Amino acid sequence: MARVLKPIAILSGVTITVEDQQVSVKGSKGSMEHQVHPDVEIHQEDGQMRFAPRKNDRNAMALVGTTRALVNTMMTGVSSGFEKKLELVGVGYRAQAQGKVLNLTLGFSHPIAYEVPEGITVEAPSQTEVVVKGVDKQQVGQVAAEIRAFRPPEPYKGKGVKYADERIVRKEAKKK
Repeated sequence: MARVLKPIAILSGVTITVEDQQVSVKGSKGSMEHQVHPDVEIHQEDGQMRFAPRKNDRNAMALVGTTRALVNTMMTGVSSGFEKKLELVGVGYRAQAQGKVLNLTLGFSHPIAYEVPEGITVEAPSQTEVVVKGVDKQQVGQVAAEIRAFRPPEPYKGKGVKYADERIVRKEAKKK
């Protein structure tokens, strides 16, 4: 057997089952599944998961690292979840969450009703804040990016939908 990467410690409250090449992770927030590539071996023993390549080549090692990272992220997601915070900057820009629909007023002639996908929850703690939560890190990031894409921040006044930790590089206005 080739090199074995650093093992993942299985978090308390998380159950992992491995059947053939299918990894299922269940936790307090939900459950996720991942189909592992045939070149990756998975070993589960005494509260740890180990991943190793079946053949000793570069592509198999890359797959091992990717699989390890994905399973680790799945474990974090089902135990504590992921969230992205967005801010609305601009006069009259508002957000309101109603069930599975996020209503946005972003200075267009029409309001935007964004249908939230399954497995994601969207909250609006205030009219200018949106919090996207879920167990799948990729899906949380995708939903946040789709909401931001309705009105990305512009560089002159900084108006638009931005991530809470995003810094907008400002430009100086044109001079006469």
